[in-house]
Amino acid sequence: MTKPILICKNISKTFNEGDSELQVLSELSLQVGAAEHLAIVGSSGSGKSSLLHIMGALDSPSSGQVLFDGLDVHQLNEKKQAEFRNQNLGFVYQFHHLLAEFNALENVAMPLLIAGKDIKQAHNQAQSMLDRVGMTHRLTHLPAQLSGGERQRVAIARALINQPRLVLADEPTGNLDQKNAKAIFSLIDELKKELDTSFVFVTHDLELASHMDRQLKLVNGHLERE
Repeated sequence: MTKPILICKNISKTFNEGDSELQVLSELSLQVGAAEHLAIVGSSGSGKSSLLHIMGALDSPSSGQVLFDGLDVHQLNEKKQAEFRNQNLGFVYQFHHLLAEFNALENVAMPLLIAGKDIKQAHNQAQSMLDRVGMTHRLTHLPAQLSGGERQRVAIARALINQPRLVLADEPTGNLDQKNAKAIFSLIDELKKELDTSFVFVTHDLELASHMDRQLKLVNGHLERE
């Protein structure tokens, strides 16, 4: 593995359910290398999404550390965590989470605008990124006017627009039919050759996982080599 950009050390996560506790992650450790594409597979409810949210500073572990280039992201306050995510991370979800009232160009430009970029510059960069994912012809279309595969392409463009060091993807093909899923596989393969960005995918999709550099399986709160 190349030098790690992200290290999870002894991550545990416990949820309280009434009078009982449910432990989904137990003393889990993981490293993600620079420009590495990693798949984490596991059954529904195994804790894959919880792990991804902790890695992305969207949720806190019950114990353990997440280090990004040596920075403990869970020691940052809420404002600093938001700045960290905007500057270093991209997110892709099973349900695209595009903003319904904004068109494709505006959705992709949003992280740049949040970071304080000029609107014209942000739109120019967003158009270039949409061209990169094959969506030039859909710039002014609202999410409701796009197919499932097109919406996911826009979501991937949005995740990449700030040139993040790491993209975290939660079941990115889980809501797509086979044809659109294969199109997303192809796009990810193309981006893998072009970009130095690291990707972590949590997925049920073994075909998607097979395209990655490394596959791990989450079982009983621990990771095993697939």
